[in-house]
Amino acid sequence: MNIDVKRLTVTYNQRIVGYLVEIEPGRMAFQYEEQWVSDGFSISPLSLPLSHQVYISKSDLFGGLFGVFNDSLPDGWGRLLVRRTLARQQIRFEHLSPLSKLTLVSDKGLGALGYEPTTIHGKHHNDVTIERLAQAVQRILDETYEDADLDSLYHYGGSSGGARPKAHLQIDGEDWIVKFPATMDPPNIGASEYKSNMLAKKAGILVPECRLFPSKRHQGFFGVKRFDRSQQGKKHMISLAAILETTHQIPNLDYIHLFQVIQKISIDQDDLYEAYRRMCFNVLHQNKDDHSKNHAFLYDDKAKGYRLSPAFDLTRTPYKVEHEMTVAGEGKPTEMDLIRFSKVFKLSTKRCEHILNHVKETLTESN
Repeated sequence: MNIDVKRLTVTYNQRIVGYLVEIEPGRMAFQYEEQWVSDGFSISPLSLPLSHQVYISKSDLFGGLFGVFNDSLPDGWGRLLVRRTLARQQIRFEHLSPLSKLTLVSDKGLGALGYEPTTIHGKHHNDVTIERLAQAVQRILDETYEDADLDSLYHYGGSSGGARPKAHLQIDGEDWIVKFPATMDPPNIGASEYKSNMLAKKAGILVPECRLFPSKRHQGFFGVKRFDRSQQGKKHMISLAAILETTHQIPNLDYIHLFQVIQKISIDQDDLYEAYRRMCFNVLHQNKDDHSKNHAFLYDDKAKGYRLSPAFDLTRTPYKVEHEMTVAGEGKPTEMDLIRFSKVFKLSTKRCEHILNHVKETLTESN
């Protein structure tokens, strides 16, 4: 493969969005395609407004890429699979240019953006099962991956974000993400995440359809139906971190930033109350892994604007000392902090109190 790609075409559901060009190492330029400026939309509403301008990223965080393109790259588990797959060809992932890394993603990443030319690696078995993938994952974690079906793992999980092993699968004609326990996870982490999602749904939070797929070794594998896919095509998705051109690996954001972005770009200001409900849930349920890449927005083609995406990665992490995202500066927020927060954005006190009480009652009843 070409480890030093200098130019890429960015696509969206078979349409050309624009072009990415490496000006010099660590500096990338992006420009929308002329037709896209006429009838497309901004793929990153704060950093890349829809215009004929040539945009050059000023951030050093992503090798010169804008955050929206960095969102497409795998991290955690996906990056591990990419590294080991490339190692078979004596290619070091670190030696690839940012644009070369995007060719590995092609159109298989989260959201709807695709990248051409593409570099396809690996083959997969058509008779793959969740249990078989779980066994291969375990071999990778045990560092006995010479015996693992690395090609299948790369095919199904090489574009994955997040730290936990996962696979992107077609189940009953629909797109799903199925997660597997990581080395440090308890065996029943899947059942725990399923319970958290069911509690969130009961608390009134918008969550995607999820299942607990059977396992021979524990209570089951957590699976979630992909909300960035539909029968009409892929949906453009951008994380809060990408919108603000920052990385989730640095805990530098507050829920205030999420609410400010909602005010700025969301076509439904009720998203403010949805975000408030999620914040209350995360605080009271002790989901402290609420970093800026675990909040995202979807572009609605029909309404021609952004909305808060369904909630995802809802897990209890009581062992963490503080929340990844602070609540008006508080890393260990209390109920009083949640109440005070509603006043910062002049939200309805009555409505916020009702939300907080409903979340509290839901979690209390589950104990």
